[in-house]
Amino acid sequence: MFNTLFSSIMTSGDFSASQLLITTFVSVLCGLCIAGVQLQKNRCSKSLAATLVLLPAIVELVIVLVNGNIGAGVAVAGAFSLVRFRSVPGKGYEITGIFLAMAVGLATGMGYVGIAILFTVLLSSISLLLQVCRFGQAADGQRILRITVPENLDFEGKFDDLFEKYLRFYEYDEIKTTNMGSLYRISLKVIPRSDASVKAFLDELRMRNGNLDISLGRMTETTDVL
Repeated sequence: MFNTLFSSIMTSGDFSASQLLITTFVSVLCGLCIAGVQLQKNRCSKSLAATLVLLPAIVELVIVLVNGNIGAGVAVAGAFSLVRFRSVPGKGYEITGIFLAMAVGLATGMGYVGIAILFTVLLSSISLLLQVCRFGQAADGQRILRITVPENLDFEGKFDDLFEKYLRFYEYDEIKTTNMGSLYRISLKVIPRSDASVKAFLDELRMRNGNLDISLGRMTETTDVL
C-alpha cells in the first residue's frame, strides 16, 4: 500500500482520459494549496496567486504531451527559454512557491500523483510553520533611528549614554554624509525599552545634535535577495 503511493499511474508513456483528468485535478488542487499558503501572513499579489494555482496544471500538461518524445521535449525547452518575467523582482519566498508549483507539475505530469500530494502537504506545512514562528524575521519592536548631526560634531560615543538609558538594543547600521557634506546622517537599528518615554528620548537627542532632524520609525520591508 505504501509503495503504491510512490508509483506512477501512467506506464510506458501512454495515458487515458481518466488518468489525464486525475493528474490535472491533483495539479490544480496542489496549486490551490500552495497559493493558499502564500496568502497566509505574506503579501502576495492576485497575479502570483493565480499563477501558482495554474502553473502545476500547465507544467503537467507539457510533461504529458512530450513524455517519451525527445524531439518535442527539446522544442518545448527552447520555447520556454523565450519566456521572460518583466514585472518587479520577486521575493525569495515567492520564487520558492513557483519552484514548488513547477515540481508538483513535473510529478503529476509523470503520473506520480501520490508524491505530488505528499510533498505539497509536507512543504506547505513547513512553510506555514516557518511563517507562524516568524523564522528569520527581525525582533519584535525593532525600529530604525536616524539622527542628523553637523559635520563639526564628534558624534562617536556622543549618544551612547542615551542609548543605554532608553534602548534595550542598538546597532549602528549606516553613516553617510548629506547636504553637500555639511551634515552626517546616522542610521541605527534599535529596540526601545518598554518603560521608556519616546518624547523624552528624542528631546535629549535634539539637545546634543543641534536640534537637527531626528526620526524614529518602523523597519521598512526591503526586497529579499537569495
